[in-house]
Amino acid sequence: MPLLVCSFVIMTHLRFILILTVLCLQVKRCAAANTSKLLELTQENLVQKMLSGKMFFVYFGNQVNPTLELFLDQLELSAEALEDYGISVAKMNCTKEDVAKYCGAEKLIKKAYLFRGSEVLRSFDTDTVFDVNAIVSHVLFTVLFNEVRYVHTPAELLNIERTAKGKMDVVFSHIQVLGLPEHRALMETAFVYGAKFQFVLTTGGPLLKHMGVDDPASLQAGLWFLHCKDVRRIAEPCPHTAMTRPLTTLNIHAFLQLMEAPLLTEASVDPAEVEVGYSHLHVPLLFLFTQTQTRALDRVTAETLAWRLRGEVGVVLIHRDSPDVKTPLKYNAAFKLTEEAAMRYVTFNSIEEVVTLFKEEITPMGEEEEEDDDEDQWTTLDVLDDEVAESVYRDRDLILDLEPLLELTADIFTSALAQHDHMVVLFYIKWEAVSIAFMHSFVEVAEALEGLSDVAMASVDCGEWTDICGSQQITSFPTVMAYHHGDEAQLYRGMLGSESLHRFILLSQLGSPLCLSTSEEAQSFMDGGLDQSHAALAPLRTVGLFGSSQDPGVALFEEAARGLRGEILLGMLVDTPAQNWARELSLDLPALLVSRDPEVLREVHSIQASSVKELIALIRNAMLDPFPELTVENLPQYLELKKPLLLLFVAEDGQESSAALLEIRGLLHAGHLERYLPCWINLRRTPAGSAVLESYLGASPQLPALVLSQLHHSAGEVFHFPPERHLQSSKILLWLQSVESQEEEPAGVVPDEMWGPSVPFYDFLSVMDQELPGYAAQRSTKTKMDVTSDGRQEGKASRKEQKREKKEKGRGERRGSGTLANPPSPHTHSEL
Repeated sequence: MPLLVCSFVIMTHLRFILILTVLCLQVKRCAAANTSKLLELTQENLVQKMLSGKMFFVYFGNQVNPTLELFLDQLELSAEALEDYGISVAKMNCTKEDVAKYCGAEKLIKKAYLFRGSEVLRSFDTDTVFDVNAIVSHVLFTVLFNEVRYVHTPAELLNIERTAKGKMDVVFSHIQVLGLPEHRALMETAFVYGAKFQFVLTTGGPLLKHMGVDDPASLQAGLWFLHCKDVRRIAEPCPHTAMTRPLTTLNIHAFLQLMEAPLLTEASVDPAEVEVGYSHLHVPLLFLFTQTQTRALDRVTAETLAWRLRGEVGVVLIHRDSPDVKTPLKYNAAFKLTEEAAMRYVTFNSIEEVVTLFKEEITPMGEEEEEDDDEDQWTTLDVLDDEVAESVYRDRDLILDLEPLLELTADIFTSALAQHDHMVVLFYIKWEAVSIAFMHSFVEVAEALEGLSDVAMASVDCGEWTDICGSQQITSFPTVMAYHHGDEAQLYRGMLGSESLHRFILLSQLGSPLCLSTSEEAQSFMDGGLDQSHAALAPLRTVGLFGSSQDPGVALFEEAARGLRGEILLGMLVDTPAQNWARELSLDLPALLVSRDPEVLREVHSIQASSVKELIALIRNAMLDPFPELTVENLPQYLELKKPLLLLFVAEDGQESSAALLEIRGLLHAGHLERYLPCWINLRRTPAGSAVLESYLGASPQLPALVLSQLHHSAGEVFHFPPERHLQSSKILLWLQSVESQEEEPAGVVPDEMWGPSVPFYDFLSVMDQELPGYAAQRSTKTKMDVTSDGRQEGKASRKEQKREKKEKGRGERRGSGTLANPPSPHTHSEL
């Protein structure tokens, strides 16, 4: 009995200790789970981070809406992922810690920054880094800017191949939309293998056709391994191998290991006894038998098969003359799909028979193809054919606050216009993607202008109030019209963004043209002193000078000024004051004076126009800077000039950049650049310029870089001023002359191609055909059950044949190697 009591006590103590141990483990696990890697910075912490010189990604936030709440959740997830790469992730509350440079006055801050010490490597809109995959991929893409080359054209890829031949292999990848999981997987792989392989990335379609993809729109993501290291001759192309599995980090890692494995393994034992160095990758193995008499020919056959099946199947050549090989002579091959699977002995009659077996009847990872009825579903139904539409679809659950807007109906439209001196109306359709996307910007502007009593912001849903839109002659959506009491309605022609629209509305409040009565007023107007509150909105000032108010040109100028209201700030001086001022400046009237800066000499243009349209064109051309800094906003109007661009790329306003700008400006003033459009891009202020420069040259050169881009030339050639030469006016002039005489080789080519949608348009007629065959007078290419000519429905066997034909058609071949055709995945995202 005492023994039983002791046993019971001991068992009780053991159970108690076990329970305590489990509880401790649970507490530790919970504590670990609740430990966030996302740092909360103070101003002092931020300074310490900057002084450390380390890499960190930080979001400066103020107020939070549902979209930003989702972003912050994803930011916290990315902190743990980026920690593996030595990059810390943080957020900073601008309501508690005000950092003037990054905490703006906006209620909702939508910018995140990647720092290396105190240097900002890049800023991101929160719409671009919208989830953990997008954050990790974009951050690593920026960090690996020099390791991962971004290309647009086949010529750029061929240049990289030419450089890599005999040195290293190239990993080329196509990602249809940056920021998706496939982009992250590629960047994570590049972080590990960047020193061993040259990584190249593209998002465009031309390169897919170059790689042999018949239908580029169907490929969401793809990866190719270009075997350039063993290519010694410049004229010899780099053979390539396509990765057939989905782009995940593990799959890419396994694929690259296979690419480093021997092309062909030889053994002198039975297939079951063979051990290969890549067995841990679990790829199918193909064993081919050879005899002494035919060994050379069999080795060629085996290598040919190994190239065609590379990345999917390992090939082993078995020497049958070895006494350890017991396989009967009636078999010339064997294969094993997995380590656990049984060895299958077969007799093949041709190479194509082997390729067909592994490419069609067996999946890339060795599992036999299974019939799946759901596989025939339309894969593009979940992918929208427009990036704007996709962003709207992604944000479909967000409720937009339309309270700042006056929603107009047919009953109140006319009376509302009469009640307000200035009313800006957005005409939209609620199911149209661009309308809904622009509605966010329109509401932002309305909130910013709530303090202005004389400006009203309104909207009209043209899907519901068609009579209003018809009477206002609205033919495209979205359309913004500005109504000023007593004047004609004015169409807004600017960019569909809040900043441009806000500037337009404020400038529209001013009368145009502003009638000036004295030369002193005109002088003050030109210097920006007459209306200082709008000086920042319109840094350029223009005055029309007319000798008489009876001049027909006065009426034309007034009409043109009304047409340019909100776009350009115009003044007008007539009669005696204009004559006196013209006499002082030695001008012939009528004339147009343009002031770009009070300290810069004014430009004079003669007014010679017979119509309002001609005069508007003359004023717009006069406002163009002869040596402009190109931005996303002003680029279209300079491209309309259709001149070759002499483009200087600078990183910052340093001494070297300033000297280069002065040299080009000197050539311009000397009249040597008449046939060119000299211009420049500051890559810090306009980050999109980095992509332009890299697309021109296929790489990021040393800055400042001078490029001659003949966009409107038939060949679209791009020339790069030799970086080893100093950017001096005499050397630039000699270089331009050698380009004209065709003595310079182009550094790249800009293809003259139309931009199409990322995926095919949704075919409504095929949907109708599916419901009622023949109703829409066309046949659907992707129906669940096709109908034959005699009315019979095709069964599974027929569908399987169609599926195989479709799969074979999707495999393009380039230099004897295949490619893949992954179906596009839903919910793609992009930044314009």
